Amino acid sequence: MDDLLGNVLDLQGAWTASNTDEMRKRGVHIRQDLPAVLKEHSSALAEALGVTVEELGVEGRDGTGLKTEIPWVRVCGREQSPSATTGWYVVYLFSAGGDRVYLSLNQGTTVWTGGDFKARKVEDLRARVGWAMPFLAQQMAERVELNQEISLGARTPLGRGYEPGNVVAFEYSRDALPSQQVLINDLLYMVSLLRAVYDAELVAPHIPGDPAPEVREAEQSAAVVAGRRSRRATRPTRSGQGFRLTAAERRAIERRSVHVATPFFEAQGWTVKDVGDRESFDLLLKRGEERLHAEVKGTTSAGHDVILTRAEVEKQRRYYPANALVVVHSIVLDRAAEEPIASGGVLHCTSPWEIADEDLTVISYAYRTAVSNQNPVPGVQTPLSVLANGSRRLEQDRDASRSDVRE
Repeated sequence: MDDLLGNVLDLQGAWTASNTDEMRKRGVHIRQDLPAVLKEHSSALAEALGVTVEELGVEGRDGTGLKTEIPWVRVCGREQSPSATTGWYVVYLFSAGGDRVYLSLNQGTTVWTGGDFKARKVEDLRARVGWAMPFLAQQMAERVELNQEISLGARTPLGRGYEPGNVVAFEYSRDALPSQQVLINDLLYMVSLLRAVYDAELVAPHIPGDPAPEVREAEQSAAVVAGRRSRRATRPTRSGQGFRLTAAERRAIERRSVHVATPFFEAQGWTVKDVGDRESFDLLLKRGEERLHAEVKGTTSAGHDVILTRAEVEKQRRYYPANALVVVHSIVLDRAAEEPIASGGVLHCTSPWEIADEDLTVISYAYRTAVSNQNPVPGVQTPLSVLANGSRRLEQDRDASRSDVRE
């Protein structure tokens, strides 16, 4: 195995996007030879990761068509990380100059939006790293040789993108590659760290740096309703990539957000009435002759994005300036009990709340086709025309009873 790593590093100096003889040799090592060696240890790797051999993923990539500057070979749980763009995994990353290779606990540097992949922001990747580190502290205590930063010397954005995704890594110099036994022992150790991250994901309602669960769920639901097909599951059941809140969890978060917002307004002299079960807003506030219509959003995320229905947007624009948006973010969700319990939360209030078009992101459209206005004639093809008054909609996957009333 050390010989194979050395061979790949020696070929790195000849990197080109074209499929030259050197790049073909490199591709065989990355896609075939190295994965084959790792698969010889499948049983031990699967045990260290806490999965079956069938659930263990081992693969290498060096680019489809054009050759990538930084090739990689990774080990993962197939369910937790169905592709290298999602989830956490352990990966060999070869430096551009061929002077070193890293064995890195890393992560997907893009995120699925329900219709496409978007590059994650560096600050989001680092936030995810910061979330993972406390779960690894005890296991890492005696491994002083671990690196929290890696430097691949890449010239391409894709190659540089791996660096902020690193949690911890072993660095192996080309001039001092360890023996195969040391390499395998290090790999088993890193896979045990990966298992700790997977276990932490199971109980995490939200991971810093990830989109809010409500936003991701709405995007995925909109994609499903629109009939979009995906080559990948939108959400591995054990992964942090796109967790779907249950109806009970959504109710617990909603109740908590209203519970936090109510005393906030009462302290300002408002009389607070919860009208969320029959109006397109949550709290009706009265203070003398004053009226305020407050929309309350609760989330386990940092609260940078929330979901609004079309009715909420239209009504709040009519209520302005006698309106308010209350976001109760960073709510803690405990799933250990029979019924989920929401606690904590940080309140942020905007009042008056003016909704600008540039602050809205369209998740899906309702499109009126010509089919609804014409009687089809057998054997005659009727062209569809684009209607200027096609309605634009912001979708929210809400508790059915509340959604029906509001819409």
